[in-house]
Amino acid sequence: MTTPSQDSPAEERPRRERREPEAPTAPVALGDREQALSDLLPDVFGDFEIEVGAVVDEVTVNVKPADVPGVCRTAKEDPRLAMDYLRCLSVVDYVERLEVNYHLFSLEKRHRLVIKTSVSPEEPYVPSIVSVWRGADWFEREGHDLFGVVFEGHPNLAPLLLYEGFEGHPGLKSFPFHDYEEW
Repeated sequence: MTTPSQDSPAEERPRRERREPEAPTAPVALGDREQALSDLLPDVFGDFEIEVGAVVDEVTVNVKPADVPGVCRTAKEDPRLAMDYLRCLSVVDYVERLEVNYHLFSLEKRHRLVIKTSVSPEEPYVPSIVSVWRGADWFEREGHDLFGVVFEGHPNLAPLLLYEGFEGHPGLKSFPFHDYEEW
């Protein structure tokens, strides 16, 4: 095997062009199980103002922040859904709003659902769902640490990832990261 000398130019690799993702041109095509779930939701959540949608292969339900505990409890307790497992709680910073996502799963029915709600970054208040799923405890503490979302009624929003007294919320796009140089 030969090695290039310092006098010879290094072999150049072709550069990949960065392309922006294309916006979807067609509605999301759901499988039979997901479509059946989607069709069922307006009846199950009849007491709430909801907007049913889909992202990739998951059914979504957009709700008002105040309705989150009631919608989550209904999703868990209604036998048609039986959403007994909170897979994840995530927060997404869209700059003009924070979106809190509750990723649910039914072990019995084998279907998934994402409940979404949006709050303003200036008033990031959402009721806690720890009374519905105890596993929400650490997820909500993480969302509070990283994004500043206040989960009202949470039994203890003590820092989970950051130290006590840490200033700011590093998950927010507005959080100032300082550049550094390696030496």
